[in-house]
Amino acid sequence: MKILAVDYGDARTGLAVSDNSEFLASPVGTIKEWNAERLAEKIAEEAKKQQAGEIIVGLPINMNGTKGPRAEKCEEFADILKSRTELPVRMWDERSTTVTAHQILNETNVRGKNRKAVVDTVAAAVILESYLDYRRKNKHNDNR
Repeated sequence: MKILAVDYGDARTGLAVSDNSEFLASPVGTIKEWNAERLAEKIAEEAKKQQAGEIIVGLPINMNGTKGPRAEKCEEFADILKSRTELPVRMWDERSTTVTAHQILNETNVRGKNRKAVVDTVAAAVILESYLDYRRKNKHNDNR
């Protein structure tokens, strides 16, 4: 099953999708949209286009395990997205994914405007890789 990952942002939202074998996470792109309702519609359309069977929304939990205002905003967005699609929408801990995305971009020497354009998409791919890894490790103990 293909899985679509979402790195939700106020202005830019990154997307990544897995292959059917749930082994590879590939960046899809970034959606520039300020309105959460319109963004949810665009993501629902992309999920349909990608033939995704599930959507994962990154949940930015604080390093101490608490949820701050940003996490609450992501949960609110996930609820809007759930109302726009018949697919399961799950939250996934995205602690440090933006830091990891910046490290990847540093290693590949992506700078300037190019960096700003892709960091959210790379973060979505990192979120998805984490989720896919979890699924592989917990195949026989799937309590999601």
